[in-house]
Amino acid sequence: MPSSRSAARGEATEGGVRRQERGRRRMEEILDAAEEVISEVGFDDATTNAIAARAGVSPGSLYQFFRNKDEILTALVPRYTERSAAFWGAQLNEEVARLPLDELLDRVIGAMAAFKAERPAFWVLFHGSATSARLAEVAAQVHEGIAEGLCELFRVRAPDLARERLDMLARVCIATTRGLFPLVMAAEPEQRKRLLAELKGVLLGYLGPVLGYGPIPRG
Repeated sequence: MPSSRSAARGEATEGGVRRQERGRRRMEEILDAAEEVISEVGFDDATTNAIAARAGVSPGSLYQFFRNKDEILTALVPRYTERSAAFWGAQLNEEVARLPLDELLDRVIGAMAAFKAERPAFWVLFHGSATSARLAEVAAQVHEGIAEGLCELFRVRAPDLARERLDMLARVCIATTRGLFPLVMAAEPEQRKRLLAELKGVLLGYLGPVLGYGPIPRG
């Protein structure tokens, strides 16, 4: 039989775990609310009071987790860098690289549009106009990771191309997509489909003569 002291310690430990779990859930709720507010008004105009109201907590409760808006941003950064890495890792792989080029672009552009629609604050923070040196640094890291993944994708299709040429192709694709995507994301659903088709056509015309249009067989 456990002693009363051991039982008390066990209950205290269990209670501490429950409190930690509640605190973790509340922090995630605040970050979810921050994403929503930032996606609607931008980071500069988002306030801790608006974020607290969206999360259904008092400003005092929010300050128990985050002392200011910059601390909220610091907590959002790993969310997005990890999700971005996971997303692009799933899209930019050898299996995708060997698809016919139009199918490849359909898959990548379609998935990217869905990702941006689901996480609009991601675009506001890391693909719009950077509002701080920290955001600019993280955005640059995200873009470098995408460029590296695209280079590997293109290398599968055109193994004889110089690395410098592959890198140029990747960066032009990123710049083109970044330039058109604000227009895409602001459009109504039907118009968005047409704009995505236009983007695909631009990239297909640019990449096709260099990387080939058909599937790439193994070996």
